Amino acid sequence: MNAPPASVRRFGRLYVIPSLLGVVPPAAVLPQRTIDIARGLRHFVVETPKLARQFLKTLTPESPLQSIAIAELTEHTPADRAPDLLAPALNGEDLGLISDAGCPGVADPGALLVAAAHRAGVIVVPLVGPSAVLLALMAAGMNGQAFAFHGYLPAKAAPRDGVLRALDQVVARTGGTQIFIETPYRNEALVGAVLSVCRPTLGFCVAVDLTLPTEQVVSRPIAAWRAAPRLELAKRPAIFLLGRD
Repeated sequence: MNAPPASVRRFGRLYVIPSLLGVVPPAAVLPQRTIDIARGLRHFVVETPKLARQFLKTLTPESPLQSIAIAELTEHTPADRAPDLLAPALNGEDLGLISDAGCPGVADPGALLVAAAHRAGVIVVPLVGPSAVLLALMAAGMNGQAFAFHGYLPAKAAPRDGVLRALDQVVARTGGTQIFIETPYRNEALVGAVLSVCRPTLGFCVAVDLTLPTEQVVSRPIAAWRAAPRLELAKRPAIFLLGRD
């Protein structure tokens, strides 16, 4: 028997599922609908399988964790792997996409799968949950009408300083808030670079441990940062923002 044409074939849906930003009860940061949908899925594409299993365990999934199919999608996954990763949805099963933390497709490789779903005609459903980028912007007191997220800045000092000078100039020219992140063990080096390179009148916000009991959001001019004791940022997930104070 021939397969039905694509126009009538019943695909599953791709659910884009925000994960936790740290160790907190899921109900503290995730809506019940997000939890319920994730609990019922049997197929997932994830950034790191170990972290995804830890997250799914906190949701008490309807199926035994050992029976849930988990495929890996990292920054090194070639684009031609996307149809294989999307296979459950193409075969009629609903599929979940999970990042290591926060929203898939934001500073992680999830967009590859989402783009493949759109090309194939699979319905993409984004679910509500924590986004560190937006939470930090909400709490920073900076321009929320015009902003840009730059992901990770260069790790080496010279190119990183060059990017920071350029972002400083963008704020001066446009007023738009500039948002970026760093690997936690390099947080303090990044803060030191910002305080050294950027203008003292520029606003600088550090949002750390968002949604966790240890959450801190500090926003003030760089001149004030230079005069104050440094925050303890080692090994803590943080978002950084530059803007007009």
